[in-house]
Amino acid sequence: MFSLGLRCYARHASFKLPSPVVRWAPNPNARAFRSTALKRFPRGPAHDIAAAPEVELFRETLKKGRPELAFQEKVGKPRIRNQVLFVVFGSLLTFSYAASRTNIETEYWKKRLEAMSPSWQLQTITSLDLKRAQNAELIRELREWFAAVNRFTQEYVPSLIRPWISLGLVNVLQPYADASEGKRLCWKICLLNAGVYLAWKIKRLQPAMAVRFMHNPLSGLSYTLLTSMFSHKDFFHLLLNCLALESFGSAAYFYLMSEQNKMDPPMLESTGAPHFLAFFISAGLFSGLVSHVASVKILYPRLVKYLSLPTLVAVKPETWAAAVAASSAKPVAAAVAKQAAPTILPSLGASGAVYACVTLTALAFPNSEVALFIPPSYPVNIQYAVGGIVAFDMLGIMRGWRVFDHWAHLGGAAFGVIYYAYGPAFWAHMRRTFEIPPPPSSSPETQ
Repeated sequence: MFSLGLRCYARHASFKLPSPVVRWAPNPNARAFRSTALKRFPRGPAHDIAAAPEVELFRETLKKGRPELAFQEKVGKPRIRNQVLFVVFGSLLTFSYAASRTNIETEYWKKRLEAMSPSWQLQTITSLDLKRAQNAELIRELREWFAAVNRFTQEYVPSLIRPWISLGLVNVLQPYADASEGKRLCWKICLLNAGVYLAWKIKRLQPAMAVRFMHNPLSGLSYTLLTSMFSHKDFFHLLLNCLALESFGSAAYFYLMSEQNKMDPPMLESTGAPHFLAFFISAGLFSGLVSHVASVKILYPRLVKYLSLPTLVAVKPETWAAAVAASSAKPVAAAVAKQAAPTILPSLGASGAVYACVTLTALAFPNSEVALFIPPSYPVNIQYAVGGIVAFDMLGIMRGWRVFDHWAHLGGAAFGVIYYAYGPAFWAHMRRTFEIPPPPSSSPETQ
């Protein structure tokens, strides 16, 4: 060891020591140490061949003691607990905020109406009176804003362009003021959908939009059930949903407002916007949850079962004839496998919430007639039309069509039916739960 260290150091320093300085002497214990080490740690081809059967036997014992997992157990099963909790508590939170907000708005406009004239304190105030006061306030604000814009254009805009700006504002503000509150609310939702659609057209945002504004049942995310209902990638999809929401949404809004007057006792309601928004969001969440459960509990097991088929396992051909037969049959087998394999696609769009508005309107106004705007068609009874589109979605599920999210459509339709039966009573209960207590009346003795 001493000589080896000196040799390495000498090679590094580029000089040699004189030969008499380092002399090697045999160690009498080296041979005994080597023989002992070989006995304890044998090596060589003979030992490897002798020990190989023992290693193989040990591996076979482990395999027998540990059973091999099936393919279904290896890939696992996605859960639906988080999504169910998100929809349930999200809907309850939405309705709680909507009921509280409605009570606050109603109390505010009631006090303001009583302060306008002492005569209101001597007569009964109705919900229609509150809506008229609120609409008058909206018209006043629009006129003030229009006057402010005109003053700005007179100072900074050339006189040639000034009339066109005023004419454009009138054509926008006048229909907005004449429309009902329900239709104005549907327009705002359509504008939100249009904004998300424009975000899809920005290439830098598309990767983030695909994660946060599309619901993938296998991603494990829950908040995308909410964001995906305002997301549209295709313009035709956006146009159809907005047209349906503008017509059926305003009708559903009118029905929800009219049901409050039928309560015993009747409940004042100055605005129905929070109620309709809670209904719309809850319908979208429920329809997305139905689609999620169908994908996880129905489509996913079919996909796993398909992937675990023995015919999909690659077998190594042992002969030349088998190899030729396998190569010729491979394209056909791939085409058949591609057609038969179930797919789980991400979903997006407000179709589920719109379906809830459609079914609610069909049940509330059974004698109404509807007609398609694109393409133009003859008017038919609304219940026949709704029955036709529900049958179309059921056929799409049975046939395995994946162009539309048929499960979400049926989920939205079911939510509309359920809300028609129990929604008004549930909303009245939420209103009473968050009711604002009246101020204590002052008596002459306490003054």
